Amino acid sequence: MAYRVEIDQDECMSSGRCVADYPAAFAFDDDELATVLASAGNLTDQQLLRAARNCPSRAIQVFDDNGSLLE
Repeated sequence: MAYRVEIDQDECMSSGRCVADYPAAFAFDDDELATVLASAGNLTDQQLLRAARNCPSRAIQVFDDNGSLLE
């Protein structure tokens, strides 16, 4: 199953945890908010879920193939 990941930038507090843990998948934009890079698709589903769980503001959202929110 391939999960889809998004960041709710209204919730992002710029902790940098996702960027530090997965720099190939997340980066800061000009406003210092986390963004999802195209290469995030290279992460495993478990890595995406881990990134979402480790986000202190819960800004990272992971969806399954049906569009259901998992994290």
